[in-house]
Amino acid sequence: MPFDVKEFPAAALAAERHRPYVAGWLFVQCGMLLVMIALGGATRLTGSGLSIMEWAPIMGALPPWSDTEWQRLFALYQQIPQYELLHAGFGIDGFKHIFWLEWTHRLWGRLIGIAFLVPLLWFWARGALTKRLGLRLAGLFVLGGLQGAVGWFMVASGFFPDSTAVSPYRLVVHLTLALSLYAAMLWLGLSLVPSQIRQAAPRGLLRWTAALVALTILAGGFVAGTHAGFIYNTFPLMDGTLVPSGYGELQPFLRNLTENLAAVQFDHRLLATLTALLAAAAVAAGLCQGAAGRLRAALLALALAVGVQYLLGIATLLWGVPVSLATLHQAAAVLVLTAALTALHAARR
Repeated sequence: MPFDVKEFPAAALAAERHRPYVAGWLFVQCGMLLVMIALGGATRLTGSGLSIMEWAPIMGALPPWSDTEWQRLFALYQQIPQYELLHAGFGIDGFKHIFWLEWTHRLWGRLIGIAFLVPLLWFWARGALTKRLGLRLAGLFVLGGLQGAVGWFMVASGFFPDSTAVSPYRLVVHLTLALSLYAAMLWLGLSLVPSQIRQAAPRGLLRWTAALVALTILAGGFVAGTHAGFIYNTFPLMDGTLVPSGYGELQPFLRNLTENLAAVQFDHRLLATLTALLAAAAVAAGLCQGAAGRLRAALLALALAVGVQYLLGIATLLWGVPVSLATLHQAAAVLVLTAALTALHAARR
């Protein structure tokens, strides 16, 4: 069980020896979360997220094996507006196509929970965790469980009358919690890796870069939730102008930031561009200050990730949001966040 290092110095030495293993386990968890976020993007893009109308944390892990069960689940799906408005008459085979993607998404979430809990209990039993670390890890597990409940809260919004998709607000809440869990896991894992000598670094620029990356991803969540990416498929202008003509047409004005499709897409474009410029400034400043080792590698990774992500965003827009590109764009956003947080963490040492 977790212990206090002041009371058990010998046990603290044992915990120190386990730090690399705990860190590696957390990095594996981050990789699984990255896959989970990409799967979530794919389910949204294909309209698969509403195909399972039951929240069964235990029994839902079993797939339907009989025709009777398939028909029962299909009958439930036929009751929601998405079926009537978008998929009426597509049959049981069409239903199976969207069902399996959502089922895989939910199954992967369950596997993440198991892959977190079992090693956590093992480390706990081995006395490999300090009290502080044990409490942090337990908190991450609770946060992961909450994510499942928030996911169902999001899905349930798609059952409302005349609704063919989930609420953009609930989608962004779900995404925010996933990113928070990922960032906390990554940061904790990095903190368990042996530190380097402190060196000059553009810490202020990196803090703002990481914050702007997160804000840009959340703005992208509203683009996804409102389907704003399917309009203005040109770049850099929108309908021949830099700022779309209907940017502020909703009242009160703040509604435009989350409900006006033109404004939602423009804001995401603007934030992405500002992120790219700020990241470039942070990378340039770090390299000019002689960044070395882990910090230098993280800065170069940040430059590469931001460049690739910016190009992916443009390509996704110009080609009309194909599922493959859009899913890759969402996954790459997490890699940008990873590079930004890794550089910031290295700069703190």
